[in-house]
Amino acid sequence: MELIQEIFAFIVDALGPNGPLIVIGMLGVFLIMIALPMALKRQVDPFDKLEGSTAFIPANKNDPKNKAALRQKQSGPNLDRFAAYLEPQDQKQYSARRLKLIQAGYRTSSAVRTFHAAQLLLSLGALVAASLYVFLFTEGSTPIKMALMILGPALAGYYLPHYWVERRRQTRQTELLEAFPDALDLMLICVESGQTLDHTILRVSREIEDGYPTLAEELTIISNEMRAGKDRSTVLRDFASRSDVADIKAFVTVLIQSATFGTTIGEALRLFSSEMRDKRVMRAEEKANTLPTKMTLCTMLFILPPLLAILIGPSIYDIYRFLVLGQSQ
Repeated sequence: MELIQEIFAFIVDALGPNGPLIVIGMLGVFLIMIALPMALKRQVDPFDKLEGSTAFIPANKNDPKNKAALRQKQSGPNLDRFAAYLEPQDQKQYSARRLKLIQAGYRTSSAVRTFHAAQLLLSLGALVAASLYVFLFTEGSTPIKMALMILGPALAGYYLPHYWVERRRQTRQTELLEAFPDALDLMLICVESGQTLDHTILRVSREIEDGYPTLAEELTIISNEMRAGKDRSTVLRDFASRSDVADIKAFVTVLIQSATFGTTIGEALRLFSSEMRDKRVMRAEEKANTLPTKMTLCTMLFILPPLLAILIGPSIYDIYRFLVLGQSQ
C-alpha cells in the first residue's frame, strides 16, 4: 500500500493532479496501438473467401426465404477479422459461452463475437465518458477517488452484457416453464388421436405459436432437425440443454426411456402431463402463500408509520409544549 501511494505521489509531482488519469489513458492508447495492427494483419480464411464468392448466391434470388437469408448475411456487424480476439480460444469456455447465449435466444454464429465486442465497446465508452467527467467536473479530488470514479463505470459497462444475457435467459426459462403444461396436453391429444411424435411436435408448435412463441420456436427447431434426419434422442437432449428447465429435462428423459424400453408414448405423456398440472398448481399455491408475508412488509412500511403519526402525534406535541415551552392546555 505504501508503494502504491509513493507511485501516486511521484506521478502527481511529475504530471500534476491529473497525472494518474494521464498515465492510465496513455497506457490504454499504447495497448490499442499494439493490438490494432495485429488484428488488421489477420489472414482471411479460405472458406470465408469462398463464402463471399458467387458460388454461395442462391439460384432463385426472388424467393422470399432467399431474400431474407441474403439480407441477414449482408446486415449486422462484420467481426470475422477480429474473431481471434473476440472469442475464447479455449474450446470449453467457448462452448459454455455459446450455450448461455443460445439459452438466452441468441443463436447466430457470431453471437459470441458480438457479446465480447459489446463488452469491449461498453467498457471503453464508459471509461472515456467517466474520464471526461472527472477531468471537467471533479477538480481537487484525490487520485484514488478519481481512479475509482473512472474504473467503476468501466467495470459496470463490462458486466452489463452478462447481466442482460442472464436476464434474457431467465425470462425465456420462465416462458418455457409456463407454456410447457399446455403444450404437453396438446401433445397427449395428438398422440392419442394416432399421430406420430414428429407430426405431434410440428402440430403443437403451430397451435401454440400465437400464445407461446418461445416454446413454439423451440418445437419448430426440434421438428426441423428430426425431418433433416438427426437422431431423435440427440435432438431431444439438445432441446433440454437449450432450455435448461428441470421439467423439460424430465420430459426428455421420459421420452427417451419410453423409446428405449418400448413403452407407449401416450401412456408416458398422460402420466407426465398429470404431474405437470400438479406442479403448476403447487407453484400457484406457493406464490399465494408468500402473499401474506409480502403484504405484512408493505403494511409495516406504508400503513403503520402514518397511523402512529396520527395516533401519537398530538400527544407528543402536548408533551413538547408542556416540557419545553412551559404551556398547558
